[in-house]
Amino acid sequence: MSSGQTARYEDLPREYHIFKWRILLAFAGFYLFLYLGRFNFWPVAPLVKEDLSLSNFEVGLVNAMLLWGFGLGDLVHGRLSETYGLRLWVLIGAILTTIFNWVTSFATSAVTMAIPWGIAGFVNAACWAPGISMISQWWPRRNRGMAMGIVGTAAGGAMVMMWWISGYVGAEWGWRASFRYPPLIIAVLGIAFYFIVRDRPSKVDLPEYVEDDVVSAVPEAIDPERLKGLGPYKELLSNPRFLLASHVKGLENVVRYGLTTWVPIYYFEEGGLSIESTVLLTILLPMGYLIAPPIAGIFSDRYLGSRRRPMVIFSCAVSAIVLVCIALAPPVNVTLGAVLLLVGGLSMGMSPMSTVAVDIAGRHMSGTSSGLLDAHGYAYAGAQALIFAAVLDMAGSPWPIVFIAMAVTRVVSGIMISAVKV
Repeated sequence: MSSGQTARYEDLPREYHIFKWRILLAFAGFYLFLYLGRFNFWPVAPLVKEDLSLSNFEVGLVNAMLLWGFGLGDLVHGRLSETYGLRLWVLIGAILTTIFNWVTSFATSAVTMAIPWGIAGFVNAACWAPGISMISQWWPRRNRGMAMGIVGTAAGGAMVMMWWISGYVGAEWGWRASFRYPPLIIAVLGIAFYFIVRDRPSKVDLPEYVEDDVVSAVPEAIDPERLKGLGPYKELLSNPRFLLASHVKGLENVVRYGLTTWVPIYYFEEGGLSIESTVLLTILLPMGYLIAPPIAGIFSDRYLGSRRRPMVIFSCAVSAIVLVCIALAPPVNVTLGAVLLLVGGLSMGMSPMSTVAVDIAGRHMSGTSSGLLDAHGYAYAGAQALIFAAVLDMAGSPWPIVFIAMAVTRVVSGIMISAVKV
């Protein structure tokens, strides 16, 4: 079959549908272990803080460098992968992530940890936008919510996997071990992923799908000449809907990563829990991130006509309520804390913002759009790490202020996304 052919999605051959699942499940399986080299600082942060005598601000600085490094990578990796190859870029990111995790493990101060950790974030970003772009080449908007939901489950599972493996390794053999040995899995899986997948249907002589949903069909009809070089950046950064969605993603990450940054330290210090008990309690947060995405994706595809906005608004409302409850609940009440963290994770996981980026941009700019939206997310996430750290270093460690501030960002996000038709 000619690699230049296209076909309606319902007319695509059986081989196409087998391959699209191969691509999706391969990326989800790879991504399930990727956080072993990205967020593995979080569960061992109390150990690092104690061993290196770091202040809350220095802990925030280390987190910010990782998040901002990832955000900076997001700005470039999506477009570069569209130019030089999606699976190649994922492979490069996987190998370099392992290398810079090892470098970070030899840190002796906040500075010697923050610098290589920031670089680790930058190279790790090479595994996100290219993978999302690859999925968009195989999955049209009508089924993209489900596909991206499965990726979201992999990301949530990755958080649980990281929390369990890195937390256990850190508790048993010290925090440095959690930066050395679990990340080796990433390089191995990155190599396997490269040989399993292909960037798009034409690479295996299959027809490309014809996008029949107007939301994604309009950007896909843009003259290819306008998408050369920096063209996708110009198109997306001049699109008010995309810009507004990007800032919603940013505010969402203030909460998503604000919770995963500070909740372990909150229950460890204020609740008086051991590091083992802290890991067991706070793992409920990413458990929610794991369960919710496919539910939201399938629901929006089947019952909302692939509209994502209602799911984002629902996520904002429920998570805001949960955050207020966390602020008011005593940290020594472990049972209530467990319920709130699980519901909070579920509500945050119901927001399909990554799918929104691809829907607005279409498949031809999906790598760039995924990277740009995610870059906003990590810029905000890095800012919260420093801002909340500065607040917590104030006399009395005013934890309720932090959680109330997060609740306010969810309310603002709900108002903003109401103006984005998607």
